[in-house]
Amino acid sequence: MTLAGLGKEIASCRLCPRLVEWRERVAREKKAAHRDETYWGRPVPGFGDPEAKVLLLGLAPAAHGANRTGRYFTGDRSGDFLFAALHRTGFSNSPVSRTKDDGVSLDNLWISAAVRCAPPDNKPTPAERDNCLPFAARELALLPVEVIVCLGAFAWDAALRLHHVRPKPKFGHGAEYQAPSGPALLGSYHPSQQNTFTGVLKPEMLDAVLLRARESTADAPTALPATGHGDHTPATPIQ
Repeated sequence: MTLAGLGKEIASCRLCPRLVEWRERVAREKKAAHRDETYWGRPVPGFGDPEAKVLLLGLAPAAHGANRTGRYFTGDRSGDFLFAALHRTGFSNSPVSRTKDDGVSLDNLWISAAVRCAPPDNKPTPAERDNCLPFAARELALLPVEVIVCLGAFAWDAALRLHHVRPKPKFGHGAEYQAPSGPALLGSYHPSQQNTFTGVLKPEMLDAVLLRARESTADAPTALPATGHGDHTPATPIQ
């Protein structure tokens, strides 16, 4: 199996009836601002650098973002905030991501999500989460990932489930956990408008986590000290 082959399999999935009905209804009814566009309206595959050592894990596609454009954090406000940070920290060649064909290229980064279909109210059910989790496991098996940046508590929980971690370390912005085997985890608040408009997540906070991820890979020249960001003391610091 290749990443391209897995992406095609993900895009054709119809396993969760509630999500299939919702994503396709949104794609038919559309948002007024995008009424002349053709929505993707399917599960969204991951994208990025196939040699990435950093995986960015989100919650799910936005109804009028990735569910419209077919690429994560593309064409919405959360993506505007995220891609500006990815550009500042050297992961993206562009500070904006508008469409699948806009020439955006990622370096050392793969972007994915815990759930691949846009869910109603951004709230997947536990069953929908569990149905989707094997896709992330298979993605990880095809990538040389050393660090997973988890955008939000839902993604943090999904990454811990992938590695069967019990008890679960607490999520927080700047949280770090090194599983006995597999990639290290870094926590970040999600770049949702609720967080960015209220200042819960500031640009410098997201930059710090992304730089921590880059410098924590095996290519880093030296070990890093604790970042000091966030409201969580790392359970097990990244080595």
